[in-house]
Amino acid sequence: MPLKIREATPKDSQTIFNFIMELAIYEKAPNEVKTTVEEIEKSLFSLNATAKALICEEEGVAIGFAVYFYNYSTWLGKKGIYLEDLYVRESKRKRGAGKALLKYLAQKALQEDCGRFEWSCLDWNTPSREFYESFGAVAKTEWIGYRLEGENLEKFANN
Repeated sequence: MPLKIREATPKDSQTIFNFIMELAIYEKAPNEVKTTVEEIEKSLFSLNATAKALICEEEGVAIGFAVYFYNYSTWLGKKGIYLEDLYVRESKRKRGAGKALLKYLAQKALQEDCGRFEWSCLDWNTPSREFYESFGAVAKTEWIGYRLEGENLEKFANN
């Protein structure tokens, strides 16, 4: 049976949370997950949600997900799609689910006249990097990502 990609709904919040936990374990960071099912439902499905999710199903069972949001390129003068997370359950890999989720978002980017479709990958995650490069994705080497979070974010914002 073919894979099905669909937009996630609030009823998928528990499934998305489960996938987030599986992804965190894969990335060796399960203790860094601070969200809850309720927060996922609120942040992805409320009226002012800025991120969206996709579910990949095989025979009606969710086997993977993607979370994305829109960004903007001042140089291109166009919005873009940023893939925050992509995960396929380990026992369901090598069936095309990851590629199907990426292709869905690539097609969405073209349909919506986006200038870019981009994401990040951990430097040690060789299988994923090889997968992305197999269909033409190019690693960005000239940019270094920065982040403010937690205490540092509060300190910077309030001092």
